[in-house]
Amino acid sequence: MPTPTLSRRARIILAVVVGLIVLVILIGVFSSLYVDWLWFGSVHHQEIFTGVLGTRVMLFFLFGLVMALIVGVNLIIGYRSRPPFRPMSAEQQSLERYRTVIEPRRGKILAAIAVVLVLFTGLAAQGRWQTWLLWQNGTSFGIKDPQFHKDLSYYAFTYPFQRFIVGFLFIAFLLSLIGAVIVHYLFGGLRIQSPGEKATPAARAHLSVLLGGLVALKVVSYYLDRYGLMFSNRGGITGASYTDINAVLPAKTILLSVALICAIAFVANVFFRNFALPAIALVLLVLSSVLIGGAYPAIVQQFQVKPNANEKEKPYIERNIQATRSAYGIANVNYSSYNATTDITPVEEQKIKANTGTIPNARLLDPNILAPTFDQRQRILNYYSFNDKLDIDRYTIGGKTQDYVVGARELDPTKLTGNQTNWINEHLVYTHGNGFVAAPANQAPGGLPNFTTGDLPTTGNIKVTQPDIYYGELFGQDYAIVGKSSKQGNVEFDRPGPNGTDIKNTYAGGGGVKLGGVVNRLAFAIKYRERNMLLSSRISSDSRILFNRDPRQIVQKVAPFLKVDGDPYPSVINGRITWIVDGYTTSDGYPYAERETLGDVTKDSLTGRGTSGQPNQEVNYIRNSVKATVDAYSGKVTLYDFNNSDPVLKTWMKVFPDLIKPTSAISPELRSHFRYPEDLFKVQRKLIASYHVSDPVQFFNSQGFWDVPSDPTQPGLQSQPPYYLLAQNPGETAPRFQLTSVLSALKRPNMAAYVSVSSDPQDYGKIRVLELPNDTSVSGPVQVQSQLRSTSVISRDISLFDQGGSNVLYGNLLTLPVANGLLYVEPLYVEGQGTNYPQLREVMVLFGSNVGYASNLPDALQNLFTGQNVSATGGSGTQPPPTTTAPTTPPASSPPPATGTSPPGSTSPGVAAAAAAVKTAYAHLQAAFNSNDLKAYSKAQAELSQAITNLQRASKTAPTPTPTR
Repeated sequence: MPTPTLSRRARIILAVVVGLIVLVILIGVFSSLYVDWLWFGSVHHQEIFTGVLGTRVMLFFLFGLVMALIVGVNLIIGYRSRPPFRPMSAEQQSLERYRTVIEPRRGKILAAIAVVLVLFTGLAAQGRWQTWLLWQNGTSFGIKDPQFHKDLSYYAFTYPFQRFIVGFLFIAFLLSLIGAVIVHYLFGGLRIQSPGEKATPAARAHLSVLLGGLVALKVVSYYLDRYGLMFSNRGGITGASYTDINAVLPAKTILLSVALICAIAFVANVFFRNFALPAIALVLLVLSSVLIGGAYPAIVQQFQVKPNANEKEKPYIERNIQATRSAYGIANVNYSSYNATTDITPVEEQKIKANTGTIPNARLLDPNILAPTFDQRQRILNYYSFNDKLDIDRYTIGGKTQDYVVGARELDPTKLTGNQTNWINEHLVYTHGNGFVAAPANQAPGGLPNFTTGDLPTTGNIKVTQPDIYYGELFGQDYAIVGKSSKQGNVEFDRPGPNGTDIKNTYAGGGGVKLGGVVNRLAFAIKYRERNMLLSSRISSDSRILFNRDPRQIVQKVAPFLKVDGDPYPSVINGRITWIVDGYTTSDGYPYAERETLGDVTKDSLTGRGTSGQPNQEVNYIRNSVKATVDAYSGKVTLYDFNNSDPVLKTWMKVFPDLIKPTSAISPELRSHFRYPEDLFKVQRKLIASYHVSDPVQFFNSQGFWDVPSDPTQPGLQSQPPYYLLAQNPGETAPRFQLTSVLSALKRPNMAAYVSVSSDPQDYGKIRVLELPNDTSVSGPVQVQSQLRSTSVISRDISLFDQGGSNVLYGNLLTLPVANGLLYVEPLYVEGQGTNYPQLREVMVLFGSNVGYASNLPDALQNLFTGQNVSATGGSGTQPPPTTTAPTTPPASSPPPATGTSPPGSTSPGVAAAAAAVKTAYAHLQAAFNSNDLKAYSKAQAELSQAITNLQRASKTAPTPTPTR
């Protein structure tokens, strides 16, 4: 058979092209590995890189070579056992042409097959590096499963590896069998169309051994299937059910015995040379699998379990309840009854007025809405910005603990424009953000945050000694080249200076990788495909490149075995801006614990809007065992052990003993800023919604189940997110910083429970649930939102606010258990035309069926008590922000006093003129209201707002009068 040939020149060209392609691939791979190695060195954790890479490489070659060896040996055996003489049949004559082509090239073909097997098997095996390391270093749970009485570490660490090995060997034997059949057929060992014997004795023996090996692996698989029943979902819950224990488990034992007999029969066929016995055994195995493994359990399920399921499944549901509570950390939840009243009597009114733990701390600033407002008021320069979702943290200042809406003023590379977008400016000049901004969460004077910390340079009641932000959430994949240039001094823009000058600086932190050497510069030039890294004279031996700058990404790379919470947050620790990141250890191998898809159960209306989603991976065990910090200036990452009883974390600490610091290394100041993580809480509240039920019969009937309500303030049906609050729960003596959520009745909108978990150091992680009686109907979030919006005055205002280019935004609907009832508080924001940022316009409150509505919380509560609407402009002592909407309530009888004015009798001429302008503007506002002139009202609001601003400025610059007797 003629074979195609290439000329010598064509072969050389082809070899050169292939060589160049391979070289480019290898350069890309090795440069990427080299850059990663340098980065891990910059964060002082190269042992993680070398440990993980070494394990991956070892698994690649170990399993790749074993696969190639098994398959290759069987191909060689098939070839060497070929018959020396083959009958001259039409079948053999047609195969001869293929043999002629293969014979002289059999070594190359075998080598090519081996290389392909090594590549594909190795790539698949190296991805199981975590399974390998967990199996090697597994730590005991100290708990045994209720069925086989094995330590839970077997299911979490050993069982997955055993399954992997059995699957690997099964594929190896299957490929060997397929290859052996092809070889024996090509070289005459198998003769399908020829008369006489269809297989030579050698071919029969070889194939019998391979078939026996496959069936033997099936024996092992049946054995492991018994333990896999701990994760069955046949009974509607995770874990072995009545049918699994009483029908499937015996069936697996029988099938194991039948498969063992079948394997022995195949091996015996080597000596008896008769396929009849193994064929009979194989048929018996197939029939047993269908009848015993499939039909019998189905019959038991249909005719024994279904008619009496609540009784049959009772002990197995009990196992599921206990295991799920333990696996998700909800075994010690504090449940208490809360007979919430819906009537405001004088007693409840006095309790609300006397409340000093919750009401004064009610959060009016919604961190999920106010990022544009922070941008407008505190961005200062066009290339600075805040994350789409701000954060909540608390600080103790002057002996008083207050929760704040906080944000880091980061550099946003996407906001650079014009000449700022050349390579030098993007990567050498505009390198970092600057400053920390905080506003008390319960204050909104004039509808705007009261920035007690902010501006440039950063000043305020939270002391920030190192405000520069080189690591943050907005950098994305952007990099910065910092350090002293060989020809220039400070080149990095730091902040605006006096008289229009710029203050520049030079990075002095230890973060990043040095770019001094040619090798490093070449590696990064390849990584970023940027020749300027090689050519720029601004890069010197002292230059460093900062990359991988997202705190979440940093923690994920340093500890790849962790799941990372979707919402890192900045805190000021010892004067330095520090990102705090929560890390989770997870497993899907906790027997009888309910499995949940992490990505689905943690998704809510905020996911993707400033917070990151979790992977769609099934888990049935989760712990917040690691607290991590990332210094916003140096990039230093530190991981702390926050749960020294977690066997999963203990296992990983065996693998990487120097990675995680002990709990004792956490400073009191850092611990005071730890928050209970949102993603963990969302998982737990989802499980609490059903697993608060202890009675297995009621659980089976879904009796008393709850549900996570939809977010009524956002379109769509996404879950309502939990909210951080500084509040005092019933029965407590002081307010606590806590994460809260409500649960509604199953498939009904009314409220069923209030869940909170403390973030305070003294009782961190303590979950409390207030259960509402089943025979009451307290409105849930969706009903409350509907009730508020349908109130006539609110409905009319919303209609007017939401026109003329303005936009109404609903703030977080907070649920506060006070005065033996539930007080709902929801801020209403308006984004006016021309402002493009939200401002607090009104506050809506509800208690039972009573609605309060005003421009501030005290007046809204007073309105709640009296049933009379309070003026939107006369309640807070400050004027509402200008909008283009028409008034819905008349202005107050006199203009509001401006803060910062001089005392009577000491007014300077400038202050007097500014105060007169305020009165004039207020008169214009009242005249516009009386005439119901929308355009004039909007103009008057803007005039009044500007007049108040001028008055405040005049008051600050006015000379201090001399006191008189």
